[in-house]
Amino acid sequence: MKHRVCTALIGMVVLTAPVAASAASEWTTQTTYSKQAAGKLRSGVTNVLLGWTSLFREPIKAARAGENVFVGIGRGVWNAVGQTVGGAAHAVTFPVTAVDVPLPEGGTDVLK
Repeated sequence: MKHRVCTALIGMVVLTAPVAASAASEWTTQTTYSKQAAGKLRSGVTNVLLGWTSLFREPIKAARAGENVFVGIGRGVWNAVGQTVGGAAHAVTFPVTAVDVPLPEGGTDVLK
């Protein structure tokens, strides 16, 4: 019984920590429904198509900052999976603007 409780607690922490660390998406600040829906769709498609690029960007950023490259690789894998899956969720649910799936590091931004 103790083992199950500990496993459940660890699972909850692992699943909720990234959500708590993620900020709201930029499209949520739009004023009208149509702008929010379009922004959510744009964000979703961008993250589905370009989320995988975190696999390369994060280790490079870590190396330039003097961090351990393996930390950058781990962060890159986490961001790539989170941004791609979250982007798919945004793209599928774009008509429902009340639902926002927080993405790691706010998602992929093409202009950065």
